[in-house]
Amino acid sequence: MNRIITLDEFILRREKDFPFATGELTSLLRDIGVAAKIVNREVNKAGLINILGVADSENTSGDTVQKLDLYANEKLISCLQNSGECAGIASEEDETFVPLQAVGKKPSKYVVVFDPLDGSSNIDVNVSVGTIFGIYRRVTDSNDSCQLEDFLQPGTELVAAGYVLYGTSTLLVYTTGRGVNGFTLDPSIGEFCLSHRDIKIPDSGRYYSVNQGYYLKFDVEMRRYIDHCSDMNLRLRYIGSMVSDVHRMLFQGGIFLYPNTRKYPNGKLRLLYECNPLAFVVEQAGGKAITCQLQRILDIHPSELHQRVTIAIGSPLMVDEMKEFVQRYNPVIVGNGMM
Repeated sequence: MNRIITLDEFILRREKDFPFATGELTSLLRDIGVAAKIVNREVNKAGLINILGVADSENTSGDTVQKLDLYANEKLISCLQNSGECAGIASEEDETFVPLQAVGKKPSKYVVVFDPLDGSSNIDVNVSVGTIFGIYRRVTDSNDSCQLEDFLQPGTELVAAGYVLYGTSTLLVYTTGRGVNGFTLDPSIGEFCLSHRDIKIPDSGRYYSVNQGYYLKFDVEMRRYIDHCSDMNLRLRYIGSMVSDVHRMLFQGGIFLYPNTRKYPNGKLRLLYECNPLAFVVEQAGGKAITCQLQRILDIHPSELHQRVTIAIGSPLMVDEMKEFVQRYNPVIVGNGMM
């Protein structure tokens, strides 16, 4: 029988993988694990404690805020204050970043970005949702309060990223740039336990994920690629929760697409809170993540906290195939050097 390895034990064992192995990032990842347990508990009893439904407000991105969004946001911030390793957070639910109070005189060297509850509109119908997070090492003086430039870093500067999927079982998947590992929450002991070691995405797959209801609003190259997927008898799967759809691709192979539309000419998904962390995870598992204009997601230097982008993410051969369709049907992109 294999010995159980908890998330805390695994993180401590792998501390040597961190570029600055002095324990700060270890504590920060453990704080996120604690927050995930709390959010999971509330997600699973949401219908019993009147936190289903909308909160009669919109976030800074114009999305309707669910009650559970606010709850998850508050719990993540609260837990990230525990160890004093986090200098500040930026959340999809907040208009600007939030500096956190230092613990004693200890300087905080990291900032965290997150989508507290991706796909939260699915909660009311009992469909999987998730938390997405990314961790950056500060670029400003750690003895001072964090600044905007600490958050506006390209994804190549991520030191850790991952997601928590609240579904039939609760999984925490993360990477520190040395491969991807997954942990399943064992409710009997209240611990995340190592269940998926060194995850590798298949080179290709039988699934594609896109909101096909917007088909006529997509550019011609994207419509041609979607037609190709249909012609190849690929199976369309779209949950409406990016973390859930990408999780499937990570284990079963496939491609997730969120192209630009007439309403969202720059794309809809947030670079900092959704695309960068998931791109980091998928690339570390052997996959690819690019915009629908063929720029590598992790190379984009953010200009604002709530910047939106398009994305194609998943199995490397399928992302390359999508790229060929863009190059064939959109010579403007090729001519502009977006390769």
